[in-house]
Amino acid sequence: MTLAVFFGCAFIAFGPAFALFVFTVAKDPLRVIILIAGAFFWLLSLLLSSLVWFIAIKASNSQDLTLQRGLLIFGVFFSVLLQEVFRFAYYRLLRKATEGLAAISDDDGSAISVRQMAYVAGLGFGIMSGAFSMINILSDSLGPGTVGIFGDSQYYFIITALMTLALTLLHTFWGVLFFEGCEKSRWWVIAAVVSLHLLVAGLSLLNPLYEGSLPPVYGITLLMGVWAFFSSGGSLHSLNALCTRRKAEGESS
Repeated sequence: MTLAVFFGCAFIAFGPAFALFVFTVAKDPLRVIILIAGAFFWLLSLLLSSLVWFIAIKASNSQDLTLQRGLLIFGVFFSVLLQEVFRFAYYRLLRKATEGLAAISDDDGSAISVRQMAYVAGLGFGIMSGAFSMINILSDSLGPGTVGIFGDSQYYFIITALMTLALTLLHTFWGVLFFEGCEKSRWWVIAAVVSLHLLVAGLSLLNPLYEGSLPPVYGITLLMGVWAFFSSGGSLHSLNALCTRRKAEGESS
């Protein structure tokens, strides 16, 4: 049973991200480099936020539960803001490195587009974020122990996997929107991305009240997905053309 939980949660949390990597990133060495660098920038933000968290914990009274709760909330929101700062720093780095990226690209034409960089960088952020969110929980799912035996929710593992999936997709969508906002100087888009990131982080603090956190997070994920689709040049016409072409290919085969 523990193996079933392990593989089930792993496939839920990382299946879509793995599919995106295989079909849209893995075949292009340049995209792989951008994805790994994006994951590294997310790790840097985690390192700095962990350092601040460690200092705050050591400098505070560990017996004061109210203070510890406040520090937890502060740590979550500070980490979110730091992630967005590093996302902006990564955008600036990629823009400055465009000519260098063109030199190592297999394409003889122009360098990789900003929209492609935004998607791949966002996916890198999301994969690394999901890995750190889920890896210890997957280890615990192998046992020993029984989830919910002391009255806690028995859906802890599956809910965590679903939240990890949502955050991975959200980071991908946020990457597209954030880079688009920076590229076109639409600061309200950047503010919206940061605000929604803070909102999702705040909703996670409602756990284990899962019915109060999971549905809103997936509502935001759907909204961000639609927004990122149209922001990256998608349209209802192109979507209809794709469906029509797939239907024609199916009939011809």
